[in-house]
Amino acid sequence: MGKFPYSIIGTSQDLFVEFVSSPAGPLLNTGFHFNVGNWPGHVDTAGSRNGTCDWLLSSESLRASGDSEGIFLSVAHWYPPHTSCTYLMQGEEGEIVRLYFPSFRINRIESPIQPIDGDCGESLTLYDASWPDDSRIIKTFCDTFSKAMEKHDFVSTGNSLFVRFESKTGSYSGSSLYYWAHYDFFNNTKLGEPVPGRTCDEVFASWKSTKGWLRSPLNTLVYKQAPSGDDVQCLYRFVTDRRLFARVILIVTNIHFKDHPYNPGMCTNCVEDRVDKLVIWEPLPPGVNSSHPATTLSKAVQSGEVTCLCNKHTGSTTVVSRGEQLNLQLIIDSAHAALSYFKHGSPLFEATYEFVHGPLCGPPIIQPTTDGEIHYPYYEAIGYVEPPKSIRCIWEIKVNRERDLWLHFDRIKFASKHCDDGIVDIFVKGRSEPYLSVCGENVSLSKELPILSAAELSPDGSEPGVTIQFIGRTSPTRAAFKIAWTELFHLPRNTDGSLMTSRLTEGGVAADGEECEFQCPGEAGLCIPARLVCNGVVNCPNVTGGPSNGNLDLSDESEERCKGEPTIEINWIYVGLGLLSILISLCCLCVCLCRRCCRYCCSDD
Repeated sequence: MGKFPYSIIGTSQDLFVEFVSSPAGPLLNTGFHFNVGNWPGHVDTAGSRNGTCDWLLSSESLRASGDSEGIFLSVAHWYPPHTSCTYLMQGEEGEIVRLYFPSFRINRIESPIQPIDGDCGESLTLYDASWPDDSRIIKTFCDTFSKAMEKHDFVSTGNSLFVRFESKTGSYSGSSLYYWAHYDFFNNTKLGEPVPGRTCDEVFASWKSTKGWLRSPLNTLVYKQAPSGDDVQCLYRFVTDRRLFARVILIVTNIHFKDHPYNPGMCTNCVEDRVDKLVIWEPLPPGVNSSHPATTLSKAVQSGEVTCLCNKHTGSTTVVSRGEQLNLQLIIDSAHAALSYFKHGSPLFEATYEFVHGPLCGPPIIQPTTDGEIHYPYYEAIGYVEPPKSIRCIWEIKVNRERDLWLHFDRIKFASKHCDDGIVDIFVKGRSEPYLSVCGENVSLSKELPILSAAELSPDGSEPGVTIQFIGRTSPTRAAFKIAWTELFHLPRNTDGSLMTSRLTEGGVAADGEECEFQCPGEAGLCIPARLVCNGVVNCPNVTGGPSNGNLDLSDESEERCKGEPTIEINWIYVGLGLLSILISLCCLCVCLCRRCCRYCCSDD
């Protein structure tokens, strides 16, 4: 009696059908007729099953199978009412799970065992958890009102994704929610601190680690998740505090971008071209605090303070920040990001970073001045800074334009005679190699430093300056030195090469406005301000053979020039005030003595 099911699908390759009639046989002699066929229901699932349809699908089992993706299908055989099938996709620590449906159809329940009134007789629910946590539901599909979502990535935030199929009605012919599901795992480990709400942004803070390495995202799913038409952008921020470090050193060691399918080999203008690139810039000017408005990439490009590396880049590139923050941004063109880099295991770039210039180094940037000094260690920081095991200091000395620079060591001491333990390097612009290196093995070179000309300080017309670096790897606090410098300018010369002293007007002012208050000895015609003469520091280079007229052969600190006794000026105002205070004090003392004597004389005793 009743309606026979539309179809019945067994749970295995065998199905047994039995027909039993009454002793009289069928009344109308009609019997029955049915068709038998096969149904694809077998799939190799890389996991372990508990019971009828509860599966544990782990990343370990998937790797053991040798496949990059796992597969599981909807229930394709009969099942009783109130059936529940679960699929737990469990990754390792730091992994995330992706689930998508290459094929998904939602039909009405054609052969229910126990029909019900209402909606959602069968459902498929995805949880961003390792158990059916209702507060972590990603999506629920029902047989009555849901729309199937094919080829849509459902990605977990943790290392597990739970899927549960439930049926209130049961079915003779399999689930009304027909799906073919693929799942895989991605390494979402961050080498820095992840930024909430961002897929691949990271922060590297000096109070977490003073040095380390980084690379393009381990999770290659980020190249596929970017919105349509938007480039993939990953921002890596390096942040420190001036009480810890003052600079960041970033070294990009390797870049392995693929050729753009529409612009192969194009990288004439790294910033403007639609190519894969790395962009490095400083978000804050040196010397400002973190509350200062950050410099965006577009503003940095306009000012020209950007380092851009693209697919034509070879070798390593070193960027030293002038301030306490540095940004590195990976930009992948949207036209081929998913096609070229999704599930691409090799890193697109690799880099190392290090926070340097601690408090013992002192100020990192010295503004242009006529003369100055660098002391190491910085005395003001010795009392509250723990001695480091190694140190790296980078000083940038800015120089006024059209000035020469004479550097000289007043004193220098290293922890040992090995250059590996401590070395001072002097760099000029336009040269990657040190202009001069001084260490324990060649400390005598510190007494013969040459004069750096204005052309050497600014070969490309940029802001002139010189960079001094000290690296101490063993007992850095045992090293000590003092580097002094003086800015010099030249007197003009005649056509025959002699000094053009006739261009000096009265008062020692040159025709071009330069004031030569004191001319150093020698034929170079170097000048320094008069206030630097006899100040206890040698500011003129050690040059001999200069003209003897006017005592120009005497250096600024020679004994003959500075032997005169300084005249002591007396400030008579201070003297008068001092005498007045002494008289007032004596008067007060006399009054006190008189009152004391009167009190004893007038007593009854």
